[in-house]
Amino acid sequence: MAPHRAAHGYNHACPNAWEPRRESRLAENTIALVVRCATRSAVDTINDILSSAGLAVECTWVAALEALHAALQRVQPALVIDCIEPGHNAAAVVALRDQVAPWLPIILAAPSVDEPAIAAALRAGARDAVGFDSPQRLTAVVMRELRSARLERALLSTVQPASNAREALLPLTRQPADAIIHVQEGIVVDANPAWLELFGPGAQVIGQPVMDLFDEASRPALKGALAACLQGRWQHHSLRAGALRPDGSSLNAELTFTLGEHEGQPCVRLVLPGQSRDEGKLLKELQHAVQCDQTTGLLHRRDLMPALAQRLGAPSPGGVRALALIKLDRFADVERSVGASASEQVLGEFAAQLRATLHPTEVAGRFGGVRFLVLLERGNERDLQAWATHLVQETAKHPVRCGAKQVSLSCTVGLAPVASHTKDLDTLIASALEACSRGARRGGSQAVTAGAAAASASPYDAAWVQQIKSALLENRFRLATQPVASLRGGDARMFDVLLRMIDNRGKEVLPGEFLPAAERNDLLKNIDRWVVGASLSFAAQRRPGCLFVRLSKDTVRDATFVAWLDGHLRSARAAPASVCFQIPEAVAVSYPQSRELAEKLRKWGFRFAIESFGSPASAFGLLETMPLDYVKIDGALVQSLARNKELQHHVRALAEEATKRGIQTIAERVEDANTMAVLWQLGVEFIQGYFVNAPEDVVLQANELRAPR
Repeated sequence: MAPHRAAHGYNHACPNAWEPRRESRLAENTIALVVRCATRSAVDTINDILSSAGLAVECTWVAALEALHAALQRVQPALVIDCIEPGHNAAAVVALRDQVAPWLPIILAAPSVDEPAIAAALRAGARDAVGFDSPQRLTAVVMRELRSARLERALLSTVQPASNAREALLPLTRQPADAIIHVQEGIVVDANPAWLELFGPGAQVIGQPVMDLFDEASRPALKGALAACLQGRWQHHSLRAGALRPDGSSLNAELTFTLGEHEGQPCVRLVLPGQSRDEGKLLKELQHAVQCDQTTGLLHRRDLMPALAQRLGAPSPGGVRALALIKLDRFADVERSVGASASEQVLGEFAAQLRATLHPTEVAGRFGGVRFLVLLERGNERDLQAWATHLVQETAKHPVRCGAKQVSLSCTVGLAPVASHTKDLDTLIASALEACSRGARRGGSQAVTAGAAAASASPYDAAWVQQIKSALLENRFRLATQPVASLRGGDARMFDVLLRMIDNRGKEVLPGEFLPAAERNDLLKNIDRWVVGASLSFAAQRRPGCLFVRLSKDTVRDATFVAWLDGHLRSARAAPASVCFQIPEAVAVSYPQSRELAEKLRKWGFRFAIESFGSPASAFGLLETMPLDYVKIDGALVQSLARNKELQHHVRALAEEATKRGIQTIAERVEDANTMAVLWQLGVEFIQGYFVNAPEDVVLQANELRAPR
């Protein structure tokens, strides 16, 4: 008995096939073969020849052609040897192989072969023909074909992703005509050929309500954009929407809206632009498509890490940053439920949900397996936590459809805040991983923030206190303003005042980095007075319509602030009506002095506002009890507004209640056209955020910005 057969034995359970007993996992260098022949003797001969040559082979015997298909799928061999026998049909074997694994080599075998037999084998699609009477040639051919198959598979693994990327790039390189529809009173009255080609024949488009052409989540923004356009207030912004095809599939569209005319009547023209765009943008999209993971549409890990490092090295655009690590909980259960192949589809659906929550400038990628990394850039710490909580809740709330099945998912998010002194990517990833692991140990489906930054804040306080005091003495604070835009037309010349500190090396420091230390060390009142004094100087010189100036809780509780302001107002010569003091909703709720302060300031002619407004528990009560001119709807609510119906109902109710009381509404941190369009529809009057304009430094002489102490 041959050594190899003796080592593994046989399984005789199947009359059409045998295979070795698999008492343990095969060694990594074991070669799996399928041999088709009428008798077992040929299998023994092949096994003996290859084993004697030092090849570790595992032979699966198939006696009938009908059993070959199942054997190829079950064994996934590296090579097929087909014996030439009476009635042999090599073409049938090759055709069956082509259905299962086209790259799989087939060798024909016989007791002996000649040149005509070899030529016939090649014509049939086999790689060669070998004879048992020439063991050395048989071994050499087998080794050659195994090596060739390995190279072919390696080449395929390289070429296939490139082919997939090419297919993904084709839509970017085509330049079709713009697809256009005309809408009157909510009904589609005309559609050009390019639109019909994309979305179906004219009979299924013209005469339909335009809302029926788009998914439900897109409709609030679409209504707002149509209304704004009809009023002449839509400035060619792009609106993201899910356009529905007749087969039920969805197309992610970037629509523009313009006023038009159809048969002498005004209409709104919805345009889905063709792909003609500037070369720089096209190049970026091509590069992004090549770098993206095909399943998730997010960056590959090899491209993600340098992209994160590069973004961390660049100055923050404002607000705060955090590295988020997202991990799907118990994904092995999903794989067992739907299978390994379908689980990739589930992963892709989750990634699409994740992408929808991100800003265009935020870097995101697949960290490995079912883990993702995102560098978040938001307005403040509450926005970061709100984003993470929203992602966890939405993932748990909305099952993913996979064929006929619905798969429930949950995820855990670990947040690692990025401080100015922490630019090391490995350290941030380790913090995010640790936070995510803590959440997983608690059962998952939650957001956890790494506590290292907050816990170790006190050792840095001494340095921050010194910097803050020096900046106050040396007048190294600066104001920045961000416009507040009206959704009802006209320029109200309203600006939100933001603070910056210049360190002793001349670099700008954002308030999120130094204000926590200032709060812990009783310096907020000093900073507030600098800001108020500088803002009054700005108001006196530039005469804005309204300047929104923040007051901290320490100033709200400061009994001397009103007297200080009275003295400074006389020298500043600013019109009180041009300044609106604002405090957070949490401060207004927690400190009864807030109402008294608001009343005094409004008596002097100042205006008063509450920011970060909108908590269901307290917002409506504050509208009733506080003397207010404005409320600023919390940016954490606004950023989730476009596709969240519950939030839309809540914000609409707030806006309606505020309007009844003569209080104007402003939405904070608006960052895209979809959100603006929804706010328009909900009755909100003003917006501020990066979509309107980035903060701009106030340029005044140093002595004009210095506030008295």
